[in-house]
Amino acid sequence: LDRTFPRSARGVLKIARTLVALITLFCFVASGAHEAYTALAGMETVITALFLLLYLLRLDARMRCLYWPLADIFNSVIAALFLLVVGLFAIIIKTNKGTLAGGVLGLTLLVLCIVDAVLLCKKISLDKARGRGAPAK
Repeated sequence: LDRTFPRSARGVLKIARTLVALITLFCFVASGAHEAYTALAGMETVITALFLLLYLLRLDARMRCLYWPLADIFNSVIAALFLLVVGLFAIIIKTNKGTLAGGVLGLTLLVLCIVDAVLLCKKISLDKARGRGAPAK
């Protein structure tokens, strides 16, 4: 168990993404919004929680079959694109206040996804600089 991960910037961001996605899911379910809105919020909650557990339990170091930070960046970018579309549709259509709240939280989640992708890109570039090809200091 990695006790330092929840206190790191990436850990706090993953926890925030999971909580905002869960609240967005509750808003869409409670408002009776379109199933696509609910499905996207549910998938984002589950996938972000799984990445959180992956890093928290240090499974990324044990399962080396995939480069997990790159998969996480891919997830963040794709989620951001879908959240942009769903968030804007939910705000524009706003059948009720729950759908409007879910749309606003979806756009907030979009910002969190972009920040997460940027942090992961910086981590990858820093790890690459410390790789075998970098001179020793």
